[in-house]
Amino acid sequence: MNAHLRIDLNEKLYLRDPQATDLGRRLVAESVLLIDEIGFEQFTFKKLAQRMESTEASLYRYFENKHKLLVYLVSWHWAWLRYQIRFHTHNVPDARERLRLILGILTRAHEDDPATTQLDEAALYRIVVHEASKSYLTRDVDGDNREGLFREYKQLAAGIVAVVQEINPAYAYPHALVSTLLESARKQLFFAQHLPSLTDAITGNKDENTLQDFLAQLAFATLA
Repeated sequence: MNAHLRIDLNEKLYLRDPQATDLGRRLVAESVLLIDEIGFEQFTFKKLAQRMESTEASLYRYFENKHKLLVYLVSWHWAWLRYQIRFHTHNVPDARERLRLILGILTRAHEDDPATTQLDEAALYRIVVHEASKSYLTRDVDGDNREGLFREYKQLAAGIVAVVQEINPAYAYPHALVSTLLESARKQLFFAQHLPSLTDAITGNKDENTLQDFLAQLAFATLA
C-alpha cells in the first residue's frame, strides 16, 4: 500500500482540497484524532486550530462547517475500504472467494494500516462507528444526497452488489443484503466490545474472525 495514497472524494465536500496542501493534510489527520478523543458534539474548529497551532480562519478555507468535515472523513473511510477491496480482489476470478475476501476487509476495518501514514485508520473507524449516522440523519439529507455527498458509500455498496449478483443473479434483494452486511460489520464488532449480550462475536484477538464467519454464513446462506 502506498504511504502517500491519494483518495479523490466529491469536490462538493470541501471548499479547498485538503489533500493538496500540507496544512490540509494535517487538518484531516488531526481532526480524526481530536474527534476520536472528544466526540463530534464537542469538536469545534477553534479547538482543532489550537491543537494545530493554526487559526480558525485558515481551517475554514477548507471546509464550510464541521458537518461537511464529518461527511468528508466518513467518505474517506468508505473510499479507503473500496480501494482495499479493489486492490485485494482484482485478480480473483471466483466471485464467492471475492466476497469472502471483501467480508474479511470489512471486519478488519477497525485496525490501523501501518503501511499508510497520512492518518490513523483505527481512530477513523471509531469515528465512523460512533458518528457516521450524524452525517445523514439530518434534515438536509435529501439535499446532501442530490449533491452526491454519499457517493463513496454508494460506490462501495455497488461494487459488493455486483459480486452478490454474480454469485446469484436471481437473488431479488442484493442491495438490501449488502447494506445489511456493511452495517453489521460495524455494529456487531461494537456490540462485542461494548454490549456483548447483543452479539455472539467473541471479544479479544479473534473478533474479526468470528464476525467474518457470521457475515459469511449470513451472506452465503441467503444466496444459496
